[in-house]
Amino acid sequence: MQKLSVVNKILAGQALIITLAIASFFMLGNEFSAKSAFYGGLVALIPNWYFARKINQHTGQEAKKIVRAFYAGESGKLILTAMLFALILQDQKIDMIAVLTTYISALTVFWFALLIRKY
Repeated sequence: MQKLSVVNKILAGQALIITLAIASFFMLGNEFSAKSAFYGGLVALIPNWYFARKINQHTGQEAKKIVRAFYAGESGKLILTAMLFALILQDQKIDMIAVLTTYISALTVFWFALLIRKY
């Protein structure tokens, strides 16, 4: 069995947190809140997946290409995030608390990953 890279572990952790948030909003709220949580999860996961793909394409190459890929990936990630939030805001029936809670929860996976790797 192939071992997951750190990046893939982070993406899997984000997917897990997003799933838990959607389930929580569904159980504690309703379908409306769960849909909004799903949107928030997509805003976190899609740009991070894009960034990870961009970086992984240049693994093992010279440093200059890796740095260029990093900046291109980060720029694309920011643009995707802005575009996805703009799309979500077009929906009049949205629970922004659920969107933002799920989005922020998914991003906390990065912080925990850094803490875990440090020790």
